[in-house]
Amino acid sequence: MIEYYDISGCYILRPWAMEIWELLKEFFDAEIKKLKLKPYYFPLFVTENVLQKEKDHIEGFAPEVAWVTKSGKSDLEAPIAIRPTSETVMYPYFSKWIRSHRDLPLKCNQWCNVVRWEFSNPTPFIRSREFLWQEGHTVFATKEEADEEVLQILELYRRIYEEFLAVPVSKGRKSEMEKFAGGLYTTSVEAFIPNTGRGIQGATSHCLGQNFAKMFDITFENEKGERSMVWQNSWAYTTRSIGVMIMTHGDDKGLVLPPKVAPIQVIVIPVPFKDADTTAIKGACESAVYTLNEAGIRADLDARENYSPGWKYSQWEMKGVPLRIEIGPKDLANKQVRIVRRDNGTKVDIPSTDLVEQVRVLLDGIQANLLETAKAKRDACIVSISTWDEFIAALNDKKLILAPWCDEEEVEKDVKARTKGELGAAKTLCTPFDQPDLPSGTVCFASGKPAQKWSFWGRSY
Repeated sequence: MIEYYDISGCYILRPWAMEIWELLKEFFDAEIKKLKLKPYYFPLFVTENVLQKEKDHIEGFAPEVAWVTKSGKSDLEAPIAIRPTSETVMYPYFSKWIRSHRDLPLKCNQWCNVVRWEFSNPTPFIRSREFLWQEGHTVFATKEEADEEVLQILELYRRIYEEFLAVPVSKGRKSEMEKFAGGLYTTSVEAFIPNTGRGIQGATSHCLGQNFAKMFDITFENEKGERSMVWQNSWAYTTRSIGVMIMTHGDDKGLVLPPKVAPIQVIVIPVPFKDADTTAIKGACESAVYTLNEAGIRADLDARENYSPGWKYSQWEMKGVPLRIEIGPKDLANKQVRIVRRDNGTKVDIPSTDLVEQVRVLLDGIQANLLETAKAKRDACIVSISTWDEFIAALNDKKLILAPWCDEEEVEKDVKARTKGELGAAKTLCTPFDQPDLPSGTVCFASGKPAQKWSFWGRSY
C-alpha cells in the first residue's frame, strides 16, 4: 500500500492504494457532478496576509501550517504558506466572480494534496503530513440551500464508507469545540475501531455561514436590487478513508478488501500437479480471467512459475483480494473451478459454465458480510452511560460511549482535562442525528446540569 519516505510523516502511495483511491474518486466525482459541481484547480501556495485574514480559521490551523521562506539561497520578501485547506486561497476570487444572484450558486470542487505539518505520531493514511483529498466549496444565496447541501454531501460520505469501504459510520454534528475553525457548524461521519477503542473522523461537511463572506467581502445583488451576503459550505474526505478501511477489516493474514474497492476482485491461480497437462490448466485459467473481465469483474492471472501455488495463496491473502480461483487437473476434468473467499476462508467448487453468475453472488456476499461483521463489532462496543464513574469505566474498557450531555463547551474542556493521560484525552466524537429518547430530568454525566442531547464520546485518532 505504501513505502516509507525519507521525510518523517510523508509516504509514497503505491498502486494498490492509489487504485482504491481512484475507485472511490470515480464514484464520488460522478455523484457531485450530478449536483452541478464544477472542477477547479487553485494554487498550492497562499500569502501570509490572506491566510491571516480570518482569525479563528488560521488559529485552528496555525500549528500545522508549513511555510516557504527561501528561494534557492535567498530569503523571500514574505513567507508563503502551503495550503492546509483552501478557503483563504479561493475566497478572494469568489468575491470577484460573484456580483449578482444570477452568479449563484457557485459550486466548485478540486482533487488535490494538502500539507498539515503534524508533529505528533504521524501514521500512514491516518495522520500524515501530506495527504490527498477532494475539497468542495460552494456559495449560495440562502442558508436553507446551504443547509440542504451539507446533508446531501454527508450522505455521499456515508455511502463511501458503508457501501464501498464496508465501514459502519454514524452521521452527526460536531460540538462547538470540535467544529471547523471559522465555520458555523460541522457535520461528520464517525467510525470506530474496536481493536484500539478509538473513534475516527471519516469525513466532514461544514456550513461556513457568512463568516468568510464578511472577511472576503463576498456579496451579491439580490432580486430586489439589494446587496446581500452569501452563505457558504466546504466539505472534504481524504486518503485517511483507506486507513479506516484497513483497520476495520484487516486480520493476522493481512488486508481484507471489500470487493467494490479491490483493485483485483478475483485472482486466478493454476495448480499443476506432477505430470499434469500444464498447458491445458493455464489455458483454462486464461479463459476464466477473460470471461470475468468481459463481464466487468476485475480479475487477473498469477502465472508466475518461480513461486509455488501455496506461496501465491499467502501473498494474495495478504493483499486482501476478495476471491481466489484455483484450477488444477481435477478441476479441469470435472469442468469446474475451486473458489476461496478471503473474508471467511470458505471454499466451494462451481461449474465453469456458472462462473460469472456465481462470482457475482460471492462478491456481493463478501461486501455485505464485511459491513455486517464490522457493524456487529462496532455495536458491541457502544455503551450508554449516565454517570462519571460509568464513563471512566467505559473509557478504560475502550468503548464507544453514548452519554447525556449539557452541550456546554466548558464541560467538554473539563472532561478533556480530567481524562488526559498517556492514551490521550476523551472528547466528543459527534452528536448523532439518530438520537435516542432523552427522558425528562436526565442530567449531564459530567456536570450534573440538565442534559440537552446524547453525544458520542471517546478517545480518537
